[in-house]
Amino acid sequence: MLARIYRPAKTAMQSGKAGTESWVLDYIPQSPKSIEPLMGYTSSGDMRQQVRLNFETKEDAVAFAKREKIPYQVVEDKKRQVRGASYSDNFRFDRLSPWTH
Repeated sequence: MLARIYRPAKTAMQSGKAGTESWVLDYIPQSPKSIEPLMGYTSSGDMRQQVRLNFETKEDAVAFAKREKIPYQVVEDKKRQVRGASYSDNFRFDRLSPWTH
């Protein structure tokens, strides 16, 4: 029953930072998901996979896990590199390299 505390990454469809500022506590699955042979539904007997708690800070999530005596693992987020260029920078007259097709 190990819990994971992490900050979620933004999806490929996001351009902003919505939903990435909070910290999430969810449980690592104990049993694998199984496919029901008749209809093909995916199911699991592990009900903890449905629990996902959001916290304002990492310290709040860790305090909750300690208070409830839940073993946890903190996954630090990787800082992504932000390119400072915009679309209009492709057509600037003072570019260092010439623009070609």
